This record gives sequence, C-alpha cells and structure tokens, in this order.
Amino acid sequence: MPLRSAGRRCRPALTALIAATAAVLALTAAPPATAADTWTEAGSDRADPLTESQGLTSVEVPAGSPNRYTGIGTIPFGVSTRGWNHVGDPDASYDGHYVEPYQRDSGGAKMFRVKAPDGTWSEYVHALGSGEALNNSWVAISPDGQWMLSGEWGTMTRLLVFPTPGVNPSTSPSANLPQVATVRLDHAVRDVQGCDFVTATRLLCSSDDPEGTLFGLTKPLLQIDLTAPPNGTADVTGQVTALRQLPLRSGCSGSFEAEGIDYDRRTGTLRVIVVSPGFCVLTDSKTYRFTRG
Repeated sequence: MPLRSAGRRCRPALTALIAATAAVLALTAAPPATAADTWTEAGSDRADPLTESQGLTSVEVPAGSPNRYTGIGTIPFGVSTRGWNHVGDPDASYDGHYVEPYQRDSGGAKMFRVKAPDGTWSEYVHALGSGEALNNSWVAISPDGQWMLSGEWGTMTRLLVFPTPGVNPSTSPSANLPQVATVRLDHAVRDVQGCDFVTATRLLCSSDDPEGTLFGLTKPLLQIDLTAPPNGTADVTGQVTALRQLPLRSGCSGSFEAEGIDYDRRTGTLRVIVVSPGFCVLTDSKTYRFTRG
C-alpha cells in the first residue's frame, strides 16, 4: 500500500515531465511552417494590348537583353496560319533559352516555340494526355534549366512537369514532348495565367480567378512551395498560399484579367500584367512591379 500510494503521488509530476519532453521532441521533429513572402507594389508601366497583354519574362543571356512580352500581335504569321492562335506567358532559362507556349482551338496537342541563345527557333509539340486540358497558358523553367512546369485552365489541383525543350538533352523537335511528372497541389487553384520560379522550390503565380471562393479574394497572387525541386522522375507536392489581391485599378468598370508573371532574380523585382476592362484595355492596362517586403 505505501508503495502504491507513493506511485500515485509521483504520477502527476511524471506525466507532466513526459508531456513536456514529447512537446519538445515534436517541435524539433516538425518541419518549419512555410513563410509567406510579402510583395509590395512599387510602380507600374502601361501594357500594350496587342503586344504585351499575355505574358512577359526577363532574359539574362545575352547580357543586356530586353524583357520579352507576348500578345496576339507577337504571334508570327507562319505560326498563326497553322492554327496556333494563342500565345501564353513565356519564360527563359538562365542560359538564354526562351520558350513560348502556344495553343489552338481544337486538336490534341500543345506547342512550345523555343529560341536558342544563337537566335535559332524550333518547335516542340506535346500530345495531350488522358484528361489533359487543351489550353497552354504559361510555362515556368526550373532554375537548373532542365524542367518546365505548365498548367491547365479552370479549377485544378496539379501542375504538369516536362523536360525543358531545347535545354534538356532528352528533347527533340522531331519527337513528342512528354509529361514526365506532376506537382500535386494541396489546395485547388483556378485560372492560373502564369508562374515563375523564385527559388528551386518556390513559385509565384498569377491567378485570374473571378469568383474568389477558393481563397477569399479574386485575382490572387499565389505562392506555391514544393516539397522538392522537380526532377522529372517523381511527383512532388506543392503547398499553395494566397499572398494578396493583384491591383485592379482602371478608368473603366468591369472585369479585369490577370495575365502573365515574371520574377527577375537580378533585381528581385516581380512583375504581373493586369488587363483593364472594356475600352480601357487600350488605355490603362498595366504591368505592375512589386518588391519583397
């Protein structure tokens, strides 16, 4: 009896010690919570509705290259006459390969048009997989240059991973460009118009979501944190965070359209195109600039 009594008297202290130890171990073992960046508007430039209304990217090679933009007015005649009548948000690898995504109104393929650092152009076609949407709104090239992400229109829980055409040695203009992996998103996204890598495992994306039911705001700037850099052999998970609403300012009222996005690692500047509603698409559509913090 005395021993049992002593045991009962010690049990609360022992329980507290075990609980405290477990809490410390849990904090030590748990991965750190994803930190959401803050992006502050730092200025804007007019976006031409014909040549700067779909996408944009900064080009590092050759040195001094101007930023590139896409719009209906940038589609070459020889490309549009073959049915590729929509160009999306482009990207460029750090070694100077520039990639534009194209789609057409029907058919079972998407096309990626690539300009090499020597100035030559080539085309890579991807045959749609089972259940894959036709649209080809954007591309984002991984910092190592080997892998390219793309997305689909509508409400989606995935991003598609391809070998970067013209950069990854497995690609050829004469062969189908295959989807090799998937980014599985932990939260649905809607109408993503552009993404760009900030680090090997972090993307910033512009969403044209008109409803606002997914994150509580329309036209959000999204951050997607990957569990690992894309490697073309295994799927990875992406944690989605809505950072803020993109600027929606115009002399006209109506529906804005969030378009392409670019992050320039040399200056730390983020740029996003927002097209104004109605007649003001001609007068006050903007490329907004943001800085971190």
